[in-house]
Amino acid sequence: MSHARVDYDGDGLTEEQLLDTPLAQARAWVDDAVARSQVERDVFEPLALSVATVDAAGVPNVRTVLMRFLDERGPGFVTARTSTKGRELAANPVMAVALTWPAMYRAIRFRGPAVAVDRAEVREYWRSRPWASRISAWTSQQSEPVGSRAELEEAYARRAAQFPDSGGDDVPVPDFWGGYRVVPDEVEFWAGRRNRLHDRLVFTRVADGSLAEASAWRVHRRQP
Repeated sequence: MSHARVDYDGDGLTEEQLLDTPLAQARAWVDDAVARSQVERDVFEPLALSVATVDAAGVPNVRTVLMRFLDERGPGFVTARTSTKGRELAANPVMAVALTWPAMYRAIRFRGPAVAVDRAEVREYWRSRPWASRISAWTSQQSEPVGSRAELEEAYARRAAQFPDSGGDDVPVPDFWGGYRVVPDEVEFWAGRRNRLHDRLVFTRVADGSLAEASAWRVHRRQP
């Protein structure tokens, strides 16, 4: 496979530039990506989050969702708990997730145990979703086979008729729908540099504490 080589002409990330906590650094980079998506428009879906789990045989499985939570507990997303990722997390509650912004030569990786997002937080997020997205959550038997596009759209139409758009809180949260958060033991910040001498600065957990507590983390540099 031939592909033109691109030298990553990024600003890099030095120890002096690194903020004191994983949360502070992650929020700064996420804010930068969101701002760039609105101005330069070369960062599409700045909250796109790759989520890796493992199946019953120990085989990795990865897919992309949207990050809907980021606080001192870790990043999180919403999904059908009956989906493949939901079943895999129920059986083996660990995951690795990554935010990647090629146009900015930046990426963040989080690894650690997976926990369910509190139901109250899920309901609060659910209310922020557009009506059509709430209907889609009810419609999709996520990860299961479907015979055709028409069959999926017919199922959507049935749910739309069941929960007509009244402009208010008209669609309940499905019992099978929820969220997951990774509680990181490791957070790596990758910044592309010329000549493939990229920066990789890693926060590794050394004590109990949140992503906002500097004393819970040790920083080291990895070779690219």
